[in-house]
Amino acid sequence: MPQLIGFLTSSSVFLILLILLLSSAIKIVQEYERGVIFRLGRFVGVRGPGLFLIIPIVDRMVKVDLRVVTLDVPSQEAITRDNVTVKVNAVAYFRVVDPAAAVINVEDYQRATSQIAQTTLRNVIGQSELDEILAHREKINAELRRIIDEATEPWGVRVEIVEIKDVELPPGMQRAMARQAEAEREKRAKIIHAEGEFQAARTLAEAANVISQSPAALQLRYLQTLTEIAVEQNSTIIFPVPLELIDVFLRNLPTAKNDTSSPELSGGETPR
Repeated sequence: MPQLIGFLTSSSVFLILLILLLSSAIKIVQEYERGVIFRLGRFVGVRGPGLFLIIPIVDRMVKVDLRVVTLDVPSQEAITRDNVTVKVNAVAYFRVVDPAAAVINVEDYQRATSQIAQTTLRNVIGQSELDEILAHREKINAELRRIIDEATEPWGVRVEIVEIKDVELPPGMQRAMARQAEAEREKRAKIIHAEGEFQAARTLAEAANVISQSPAALQLRYLQTLTEIAVEQNSTIIFPVPLELIDVFLRNLPTAKNDTSSPELSGGETPR
């Protein structure tokens, strides 16, 4: 009886150990992951996705996520090339393209990428002018992505996108830019007003030339103005009438003839 109990106990222990060894030997890696295998500390390959076996105790697996990682770059204070102090933050999107390099060549690829992104952001902002940062942000983003991607390439990390999110300016600079923008809008408004006055004057000059070639057109214009005033105004208005308009009617009246003889003289009497 004691021998049977000892056999069952040893069998149970063996069975438990066997289950533990099998569970440690069977590995499952998701579609978006890869397993970097080390055998006795030496890199032997990358496995996955799916189910595979490793040698328990001898092999060790490190999982690496291949999905795109969103990295918020904290706000960095820098001085631009034209001596303006600004605070700039950004966001970067990167992913691992070489799992073995991401595990072997760098201790923590996410932290390392974050640090190189912060440093690169300060350097690029320091080499650019404020107007370039505000007006040509796509160019700054492309330069940031290129520099960060070159730095992270040995780590098996590819930087997909880098975007500047916000540029914080000093209050004094904000007021100066507001005054500049207001002055620019006033200048455009004055230019547009002057162009309108010029076009109106040119049109009036052309109309005056047309009317001067036809006096009847000027008279018709006077009559049209009188009609508009009579319709829209209820008060008495003295409107000067040009002599040319009256002269048309005077020409149509019969001309009085000055006779040198009177009716009495026609009878043959001579004046006394």
